Amino acid sequence: MSENSLDQRSEGYDEEIDLVELVSVIWRGWHIILLSVILGSGISVAYALSLPNIYSAETKLAPKGASDGLSGITGRLGGLAGLAGIELGGGETSKTQIALETLKSRTFFAEYLYEEVLVALMAAKGWDSVSGELILDNEIYDAVSKTWVRAESFPFKRKPSVQEAYLVFRGNHFSIDEDKATGFVTLSISHFSPVVARDWVEKISEFIESSVRARDVADAERSIEFLKGQSAENSLVSLNEVFSNLIEEQTKTIVLAHASEEYLFQVIEPPIISELKSSPNRSLICFFGLVLSGILSVLFVLVRHYSFNRSKLKF
Repeated sequence: MSENSLDQRSEGYDEEIDLVELVSVIWRGWHIILLSVILGSGISVAYALSLPNIYSAETKLAPKGASDGLSGITGRLGGLAGLAGIELGGGETSKTQIALETLKSRTFFAEYLYEEVLVALMAAKGWDSVSGELILDNEIYDAVSKTWVRAESFPFKRKPSVQEAYLVFRGNHFSIDEDKATGFVTLSISHFSPVVARDWVEKISEFIESSVRARDVADAERSIEFLKGQSAENSLVSLNEVFSNLIEEQTKTIVLAHASEEYLFQVIEPPIISELKSSPNRSLICFFGLVLSGILSVLFVLVRHYSFNRSKLKF
């Protein structure tokens, strides 16, 4: 038999011995592993049970289609419409995108949501499913006197600022998703209370409609004033006809803005009060706690054994 064959058999034999030794070491430390698994499982169960339920509410919205009223005169208006600050054709897509970015902005949060959601956002620590009331942290907010009492620590103030509240709102509670294929938009809120989650979604949907409607009406009124002034100064009949068409379209914008509550988005699926929690997944937390404690305890047994043997060899 060749020397190489003997070496290969010797290496295989050593590997088999190492594997047997590995299993033996683990077996001898079974009591440590068992105790660690029990302790780790107990901690993970306690942690999972300590977490409050989180409920989610969402609404699905569809951007309303662009009006075709301007399509017939687009070619004739050109730079004149741009001078008046009027968008012709293709404006609805950009309007939807602007609305979505507005929803994500701190400015929108400060103007429409800050005072409305602040207490439930920054002082709530749970929800009583029996009474339906929020559980507030009395070390942060005094519900009786309706004052903020939390300890101040720079740079934060006793009453949470817009910046602080906005970061908590965007980071922990609010999400927005746009389906690029269909254009549908999903607004979602997560909170201790399913009622609060539903109410916030409704408020956000209402406020973004109000915001865009007010902006478009103001823009249309400004354009009408400009066009009337230009028409009064112009003596060409052909241009006066163009001015009249532009004024008519801007007047339609104002009428449509006031005529329908669903000006920017059509509600496909309104938010509801969820009966089922969205998180936490307590069973998953317990499972990972069990697996992690088992892995760590096995590693501890192996490290302790080989470290002890190495120290003995040194002596």
